[in-house]
Amino acid sequence: MSATPAIHFLRRHQVSFTEHPYRYEERGGTAVSSRELGVDEHLVIKTLVMEDERKQPLIVLMHGDRDVSTKNLARQVGRKTVTPCDPEMAQKHTGYLVGGTSPFGTRKPLPVYLERTIADLDRIYINGGRRGFLIAMAPADLVRVLSPTLVDAAGRGLAP
Repeated sequence: MSATPAIHFLRRHQVSFTEHPYRYEERGGTAVSSRELGVDEHLVIKTLVMEDERKQPLIVLMHGDRDVSTKNLARQVGRKTVTPCDPEMAQKHTGYLVGGTSPFGTRKPLPVYLERTIADLDRIYINGGRRGFLIAMAPADLVRVLSPTLVDAAGRGLAP
């Protein structure tokens, strides 16, 4: 497997991680990756590209088994609205295909918002910059290299 921009970024920042390829399924999401890797879906972190009312992009990192309350997120980050970004625009902002979006090594720096409880986990699984490819790492390393803003934006229900 060739290294992705995310892997180059993590190596440059001396982050310890392990690589976990899996069989990707279109629209399968974290349910498929957690099943394929045999890990709890709560530990699989999804990278969501969203935008505010001015079309300014941002990244939200959320537990795989939770959704994002965009209303709560907007309120916490001082925006009027936050909505999911169109897949083509998300790719333009990050350089990654939807389904393979990593918060590391994005085309341009984007503000990153991390669901607060993710930082409390021992280990997380997050996209390594390619569909069907997660990396496992300590959340403390993610916090160190991305300096995300911690938020409480998990919706009450499970992700659809």
